[in-house]
Amino acid sequence: MLYAILCYDSEDVIGAWTQAQDEAVMESLGRVQEGLARQGRLGPVARLVPTTAATTIRKGAEPLVIDGPFAETKEQLLGFYVVECENLEQAIATAQDLARASGSAGAFELRPLRYFKANGVAQGAP
Repeated sequence: MLYAILCYDSEDVIGAWTQAQDEAVMESLGRVQEGLARQGRLGPVARLVPTTAATTIRKGAEPLVIDGPFAETKEQLLGFYVVECENLEQAIATAQDLARASGSAGAFELRPLRYFKANGVAQGAP
């Protein structure tokens, strides 16, 4: 089953890192990603730009477009992984590896994917 591993943390903390700190964390995360790729379990990985570049669409009869982040929280969604895992236990273990490599507090949220489309090829039910 595919799992989305959503990376939450404080943009203020991450944004305050020096370039060297950021590169060290990305290198550490890269080692975890390389292991997942060798196992054939790694799907798309993305690092999002800060929430200051976000636009939110609020649902309703007339959708409302709002400049800014979608949630009012201390932690923001910074990026995500799509990883093939046999079960929730393996997804938790994978997220724990990423957490140890990340060098910050924050959280990883795990969500099974019902539908995924990569390179025009659909997987799962819509």
